[in-house]
Amino acid sequence: MTAFKSDFLNTLQERGFIHQCSDFEGLDALAAKGEATAYVGYDCTARSLHIGNYLTMMMLHWLQQSGNKPITLMGGGTTMVGDPSGKDETRAIRTVAEIESNKESIRGVFAKVLKYGDGKSDAIMLDNAEWLTKLNWIEMLRDVGRHFSVNRMLTMDSVRLRLEREQEMSFIEFNYMVCQAYDFVELAKRTGCKLQMGGSDQWGNIIMGVDLGRRMGTHQLFALTTPLLTTASGAKMGKTAQGAVWLNADQFSPYDFWQYWRNTEDADVGKFLKLFTTLPMGEIKKLEALGGSEINEAKKVLATEATALLHGRDAANEAAETARRTFEEGALAETLPTVEIPRGELDAGLGVLNAFVKAGLVASNGEARRQIKGGGLRVNDEPVTDEKMALSAASLTPEGVIKLSFGKKKHVLLKPA
Repeated sequence: MTAFKSDFLNTLQERGFIHQCSDFEGLDALAAKGEATAYVGYDCTARSLHIGNYLTMMMLHWLQQSGNKPITLMGGGTTMVGDPSGKDETRAIRTVAEIESNKESIRGVFAKVLKYGDGKSDAIMLDNAEWLTKLNWIEMLRDVGRHFSVNRMLTMDSVRLRLEREQEMSFIEFNYMVCQAYDFVELAKRTGCKLQMGGSDQWGNIIMGVDLGRRMGTHQLFALTTPLLTTASGAKMGKTAQGAVWLNADQFSPYDFWQYWRNTEDADVGKFLKLFTTLPMGEIKKLEALGGSEINEAKKVLATEATALLHGRDAANEAAETARRTFEEGALAETLPTVEIPRGELDAGLGVLNAFVKAGLVASNGEARRQIKGGGLRVNDEPVTDEKMALSAASLTPEGVIKLSFGKKKHVLLKPA
């Protein structure tokens, strides 16, 4: 393990954030002096960011904690183009109205882990639509495009992997790395930004920006990436039966977020405590050392601390208490995730397969059938054995809800409206 001069790189290394860096020595010297202004770009492709974005937000958090300045760059312009990285087909073209709506929905989450303001190390938020949408096409080709080698662009993973799989790439997507590289140069000129951070899949695009800065006469620029998030079993992190792990509470509740971390594989607990909480390393090492059934206590700490950071301490404690009552006391905790259904559907008889799909516990009727055969679904804590079973008003508990369960840890309340 390398000993750095800067708290920033020492912290990132100790916590497992570092994958690649274009120049450790140069970046370390800047960060040690509090001069490593850095940015991460966030495209507005959905109404919420997800757990993968949270990793780079934590990198910005530790950057700020070490006295350096973070920039969150909203991709109002690049979202119009669409990042081809890791995709086999062109992303859907979104309207300006959709992008603006997503942008507004996303903005608030950054203040959970960053402090914004006018101070030296206070975070700032910018939007690349401010410059990308105003570019003149011919000037862009002449002043920026001439610095790009098509031969080199074809070697970048975002392009090469798509072509190797014989999947078509549109001209608009081919230009994405040009836009991202230009963002880096523009931020260098406007704000003195020196570092771009991102996931490992962004390495090629970031390096293109470093090179473009050199060719266009900026100060030296740096690249730093974090590893691709996977679980100990090798699965890509951030997916559940309900879909992506979103950061907005209205798309993935604090309780679901807490449960997501509580269900972490044993071998991942230490890694995730380092990446997704701000607990001191000494405390994390004690939790990592727990074995046997005691590891469950470490998982609860992980769940509560990760949830508190994003959703606040009160929401985290409520989620922990809901889980305790549900699993340890067997009580029906009214703070479980709730899905409202029209009372008319219940009066007409709601098929049990459809009910579990509506609750988001399974993705399809077929999956519900398979889970029933395996004994995995329960209604009001009773195993479902008949796939043709219908839920009605008679299924309501005294609290006026129907409790649906998938396995031991996933529960949703259906509530007639």
